[in-house]
Amino acid sequence: MTGFLRGVVTALVTPFTEDGVNFATLDALLSRQEREGADAVAVLGTTGEPSTMAAEEKEAVIRFARAHCGKMKLIVGTGGNDTSAAVKMTRLAADLGADGILAVTPYYNKCTQRGLIAYYRKLCAAVSLPVIAYNVPARTGVNLLPATMAELAEIPNMAGIKEASGNMAQVMETARRIRGKCDLYAGEDALALPILAAGGTAVISVVSNLFPAQVKRLTGLVFQGDLAAANRLNDVLLPLIGACFSEVNPIPVKAALALLGYDVGLPRAPLTELEPPHLDLMKAALLTFEAEIGRCG
Repeated sequence: MTGFLRGVVTALVTPFTEDGVNFATLDALLSRQEREGADAVAVLGTTGEPSTMAAEEKEAVIRFARAHCGKMKLIVGTGGNDTSAAVKMTRLAADLGADGILAVTPYYNKCTQRGLIAYYRKLCAAVSLPVIAYNVPARTGVNLLPATMAELAEIPNMAGIKEASGNMAQVMETARRIRGKCDLYAGEDALALPILAAGGTAVISVVSNLFPAQVKRLTGLVFQGDLAAANRLNDVLLPLIGACFSEVNPIPVKAALALLGYDVGLPRAPLTELEPPHLDLMKAALLTFEAEIGRCG
């Protein structure tokens, strides 16, 4: 299927207290995303730290987001390395009102391409919602190849692929094979511009936690064909993007949100707080971004 997502999908952090999820801050984050034009939010993706959340916390986050995301579409991360558990989570997300599913490739087990096809077929068969495959081999150890995605694109409710392989040659080949069947989504902020220019319809973004309006503007400029203006804006965004990935996501973006005044708490162990040199890098990147963003207009 095509046409499910267009524009900016913020891969939302999960704010924590020492005792659980900080729903007051989650409300503030969702309100800001809607106010500044995000088209959708994705909860319980990599940035949301679901691997260290209890089942009850995940359900509570989905319920809360559904009630507070306004006109934005709600995408829920449900993938995992246990297919039966992923199917159950996918059905739960559907029952709680998700608009779509984001399903990472199975990790650690390192299944074959045939295993990936079987996995996504079961997830897609479990619900009628649009399902987005999520390819991030640096974190999972599994690479969803273009020929495999071409086969998955034939599934009626396979909406597209969040591509975070970092391999533009692979991304372009995937785009060629799925064009007109399902959509391509940029899964890395640093490659959002070229992926959108190659026909991607949305960016599932980490940096839009910080400045959703500017990421929204970037997508709009590309869709309008104004690549000169898009490149000027992207030039300003890139140092901030670099700071957001100076350590493993979501360590840096949570530190940045704290610097912007949001009580998101620390990442959960085994993730740690941002190292001092990278915190200095983030502070400088935020100051530079805020000083330079005006020149893009």
